[in-house]
Amino acid sequence: MSLHTWLLYVSLAGVVIASPGPSALLCATHAARYGVRPVLATIVGGITASMTLMGLSALGLGAVIAASDTLFHAIKWAGAAYLLYLGISTWRNQGGEAAGSAPAAAADDAQQPKEESGLSMWRTWGPLYRKGFVVGIGNPKDLLFFSALFPQFLDASAPVAGQLGVLGLTWLVLDGSIMFAYGLCGATLLARLQHGAAARWFHRVTGGAFIAAGGVLAASNR
Repeated sequence: MSLHTWLLYVSLAGVVIASPGPSALLCATHAARYGVRPVLATIVGGITASMTLMGLSALGLGAVIAASDTLFHAIKWAGAAYLLYLGISTWRNQGGEAAGSAPAAAADDAQQPKEESGLSMWRTWGPLYRKGFVVGIGNPKDLLFFSALFPQFLDASAPVAGQLGVLGLTWLVLDGSIMFAYGLCGATLLARLQHGAAARWFHRVTGGAFIAAGGVLAASNR
């Protein structure tokens, strides 16, 4: 892979990742509610979704999904429904920590035997990881990127495994750092929006943003 091709990939991937969307909003919201460390699970979930789409693209299945109206719209509607669910649940949050939230579970960890700490951490971070994965895998923006643009960066005359390694690692670094930056932005709101009316309005605004994103996704075309 030439340096020119790689730089072009970096620029396009950076624009796709950095453009505000459901994954960025989810990272910012989770960081504001739970803190910076737990949002890493959300980020890893989103990266796992991206790596899954990249693998499907390399196998040629991404183009099949993008070309099939039935499959494409099924993924789109599932993603829209999940965003609406996130929006409603966030809107209904009254500003306190949700049940099973990261701070509460972290406090429980102190009471748990050491051999159970791994299971307790999964109970804490697992839901955040799953939400990051589901939002990421149902994002048509990423699906179209990996099905339409990503294959153009692969040279069929050269070993594919090495190219996938470079492109995958590049995406991982870009996605992780950019989403972490969104998380830091969300975490700065934590001290100001922990309690009272400010917290309630924060959940209503972010919940409304998720609902709006779900509506836009449901109404969008390719």
